[in-house]
Amino acid sequence: MKRTLVITSTEAAFATATVSYECFKSALQFLSKHMYVIAGVAVAGASILILRNWLAGGVCKCLKRLDGKTVIITGANSGIGRETVRDMAQRGARVIMACRDLQKSELVAEQLRESICNDNIVVYRLDLASLDSIHCFAKEIMENEVRVDILINNAGAPIGPREVTEDGFELQIGVNHFGHFLLTILLLDLLKGSAPSRIINVSSRAHRIGKIRFNDINMKECYDPLVAYCQSKLANILFTRELARRMQGTGVTVNAVHPGILWTAMTRTMMCNQPLWVRLLVAPFYICLKTPKQGAQTTIHCAVDPELETVSGQYFR
Repeated sequence: MKRTLVITSTEAAFATATVSYECFKSALQFLSKHMYVIAGVAVAGASILILRNWLAGGVCKCLKRLDGKTVIITGANSGIGRETVRDMAQRGARVIMACRDLQKSELVAEQLRESICNDNIVVYRLDLASLDSIHCFAKEIMENEVRVDILINNAGAPIGPREVTEDGFELQIGVNHFGHFLLTILLLDLLKGSAPSRIINVSSRAHRIGKIRFNDINMKECYDPLVAYCQSKLANILFTRELARRMQGTGVTVNAVHPGILWTAMTRTMMCNQPLWVRLLVAPFYICLKTPKQGAQTTIHCAVDPELETVSGQYFR
């Protein structure tokens, strides 16, 4: 009986080894037959990873703490705004999320407080499409905050069909420029009192093809969403340059940044408004889009790097 069992086990082991060998042999034949295809796929995959890493740009490696500092970030409940809040809070700063949607923002703030163990993240309501809301926000800040060390004008209007703000401005120029312009001016005294302080305007490379339509700045005569966007981003750059000139000697620096092309809620909204053929045409380029965390690095660099304490009126990308 024992002999029979041993023989059976040996035969089973031999059969298993034979099957394994045949599988291994088949795999080798498959690899040999499709070697060039597999190598091509591997090279393509590696190339894509290298390209994505290169397009991601630099990473802010500065470890400077911001304990005792107060940072205001507009549009802070999503995208690069949210990632910037996370970074500033991890450095110990008191971070004020200036957002239109209080319910959503409070939820995001609570998630960030728990994940980074910093309770010093607060939410204030700010609708940049309303001059009254901007005045109310600034008044609250002046009454409740003793200092503002960093102001990050990050929020942006969605690119789509023509809309107007509460005060009748075309939405892009109204939110991206006029809203941030008024907010910054109203907070200037607090920024000066907290010097050295920094103002960072999130712009875009699109400013290069922008043109200020002084005779029709609200684009009533002929509207194109991308043209309106480029105009607003050029306005950000011009505002940065002029405000930096006026702030010389005050200890307040002003710089503009281009975060790169990102895959965010705004990007998705913009693409949904495009015809199907446009979406299909640009689909291969999605691999080149940055994540919000990658896109936030330029803003963070300008906010914390000690070497930029006296650098003003510049454009970083």
